[in-house]
Amino acid sequence: MTGESDDLSRLRDEIDQVGRTAAKRVDPGAGALLIAVAVFALLIAQLLPWAGEARGWQILLGRIPEGEVVGALPKVFAYASVVAGVLMSALSLILRRWGLVWFCALGCFVASVSGVLSIWTQQTTTSHAPGPGPGAGLIIAVVAVVVLLVKWLKLAASRPGL
Repeated sequence: MTGESDDLSRLRDEIDQVGRTAAKRVDPGAGALLIAVAVFALLIAQLLPWAGEARGWQILLGRIPEGEVVGALPKVFAYASVVAGVLMSALSLILRRWGLVWFCALGCFVASVSGVLSIWTQQTTTSHAPGPGPGAGLIIAVVAVVVLLVKWLKLAASRPGL
């Protein structure tokens, strides 16, 4: 009789362990496709103009063309969008861990705020009067980061109670 109860207790422990492991993982489901498309759009946006003739990748690497004036916020957004929008999103989709999903959501929040402020500074700054305004790449990048923010927040908030 004790052999049977030992087997049942081991089975119960094994089932509990599987449950704890599954509780640490996230399944984005069909939302993974939208996340992948937004990351792709973010990568394409790096090739397009952000401020005047300065492209996203040039702002990211600090290779701004002569005569172009780019403030600090587009640089912050360039780094935040690549780190949170591309790298952390890819890592979160691969590893599917709740903690990474939360960090990705918070990083996309920081990137989206800095992105919206980057658009605003490109429209209102007087350092390059009347100002070139935001480029198509900057607008696409901000929209992609906001889409990522919404998707990651929904996934992070959907965790069932333990």
